[in-house]
Amino acid sequence: MTEPLSADRPDLSGIIKAYDVRGVVPDEFGPEVARAIGAAFADVVVLPGAPDGPLSARARVVIGQDMRESGPALVAAFAEGVTARGVDVVTIGQCSTDGLYHASGAMDVPGAMFTASHNPAQYNGIKLCRAGARPVGEQTGLATVRELASQYLADGPPPLAEGRAPGKVTTREMLAEYATFLRSLVDLSRNRPIKVVIDAGNGMAGLTAPAVLGAAAGLSPLPIEIVPLYFELDGSFPNHEANPLEPSNLVDLQAAVVEHGADLGLAFDGDADRCFVVDEHGAPVSPSAITALVGLREVERELAEGRTPTVIHNLITSQVVPDLLSAAGARTVRTRVGHSYIKAEMARYKAVFGGEHSAHYYFRDFFFADTGMLAAMHVLAALDAARDAQGEPVAMSSLAEAYMPYAASGEINSVVADVPAARARVVQAYVTEHGAGPVEVDELDGLTISHWGTSPRWWFNLRASNTEPLLRLNVEAADEDVMVKVRDDVLALVRAVAAEPSATA
Repeated sequence: MTEPLSADRPDLSGIIKAYDVRGVVPDEFGPEVARAIGAAFADVVVLPGAPDGPLSARARVVIGQDMRESGPALVAAFAEGVTARGVDVVTIGQCSTDGLYHASGAMDVPGAMFTASHNPAQYNGIKLCRAGARPVGEQTGLATVRELASQYLADGPPPLAEGRAPGKVTTREMLAEYATFLRSLVDLSRNRPIKVVIDAGNGMAGLTAPAVLGAAAGLSPLPIEIVPLYFELDGSFPNHEANPLEPSNLVDLQAAVVEHGADLGLAFDGDADRCFVVDEHGAPVSPSAITALVGLREVERELAEGRTPTVIHNLITSQVVPDLLSAAGARTVRTRVGHSYIKAEMARYKAVFGGEHSAHYYFRDFFFADTGMLAAMHVLAALDAARDAQGEPVAMSSLAEAYMPYAASGEINSVVADVPAARARVVQAYVTEHGAGPVEVDELDGLTISHWGTSPRWWFNLRASNTEPLLRLNVEAADEDVMVKVRDDVLALVRAVAAEPSATA
C-alpha cells in the first residue's frame, strides 16, 4: 500500500490518467519521470505477478516504442527504473502498439509501449499492460503506479531486497513473429487481387503494413497491391497528424483512392492500433459498420465450431451492432467507453470480438487486445468474399451499405459552463416531462436515453469529459430527419444559458 500524496511530492495526475501515460516532452514527461514510472511499474505490476518470487525467469518486462524522436531516451530511462528494481527488460525497438501486445502475449510478460498514439509530435506516453497483454488501468494498478512514481521522484526508490540483483537489458526482433501470427488468423492468400491505398500518417503502419500485407519478413506475397501513403517513419508528422478521427486527416487518402482506382483505403493512427476504412469513392465507412462486419465473421466461425459467441461493444456504437449480431446468434454485451473497460469485459466473457466507435477492434485470438492490422485483414477478406446476386464481386461501398442502415450524428462536443445544470435540463425535458414520449434511461456511462422500442426509433448518449467542461453527445435514429430533430433539440438544451425548451421528436 502506498502512502497518500503529500505536498512535497510531484503531482503526476496530469499525465497518468485513467488508461495510460500521456504528456508533453520534456516539460511534463521527461526521462526522470519515465525512470520513476518504470520503477513503480516493476514494484506494482511486475514483481507481484512473478510466480516464483523476484528472481523468477518471468520477472521481466518487454518494451516497444513508436517513431517519435523522444522515444529512445524515455525508453532507456524507463528501463533503468525497471532494472533498478531487479527486473529484466527485453526491448523490441520500433513497433506498433499491437506489436507490443503481441510480444507481451507471446512472451507472457508485462509490457510497456512508448507512444502518444494520435497526439501531436511534442507528446509522448506509455501504454502499460500485464502479462498476456492484459490491461493496466486506473482501477487495475495505474493509480497505484502513479502514487508510487510520485513518491520515488521525491524520495527515490528503496534499496533492493537482500539477494536481489539489478535486472539486465536484452533485445529481440519480433516483427516477423508478429506478421506470421496475424497471417495465421486470417488467410488472405486466396483472395482475388485487391488494390488498397494505405495512409500510415508517417506512423508505425509504415513498418507493419509491408511486413503483414506485403512480402516482407520472409512471408509469401499476397494478391494485394499496396499503394503506400506516408510510410516514412517520422514522429514530426510532416504531412498530417496521425489521427484519422479528424476528417481533415483523411483528405489525402480519399483523393489517392480515387486517383489510383483502388478498391478501398485504410488509415492508421500513429501507433497503428486503430484502423479506419474508406470505400472506393473515398467515403468513410463507420467504425460501427466495421464492428458489425468483422463481428459477423467471427460469430460465424464460432458457431461453426460449436461455440456460442459473445461480442462486446461500447454504448455509443451503432444499434446495428447488437441488432445484426444478435440476429446471427451471438450474445452482445454493452460496456462503457474506454479500452480498459472493453478489454476487461472481453476477458470476463471470453468474448470472441469487441469493437468501439473510435475504431479500436479487439480479438480473443489476439490476447483479447486491440489490433488495427487484424481488423484490416478481416475487411480485406470480407471484401473478397462478398458477391452480388449474380455471383460478381461487390464494391466496398455496397458491402459497407449493408452495415450502415441508421443515421448517426457522430460525437458532438459542447463546452458548457455548468455541466450538471446542462445535464439536468436534458433529464427534465426527456425524462421528467416525457417531452418525447416514454423512454428508457440508463447511466452506465453518462446518460443514455432511448426510444428505440417504438416508432420513431432513436437514442442518444450524453457523457461528460473527465478533464474539460465538455459534454459529448451521440445521437442515432432509424432515419435522418428524426436524428437531426433529436440532435438539435438536445444540443439546444445542453447549450442553453437557462433551462427552457422541452424536447419532442
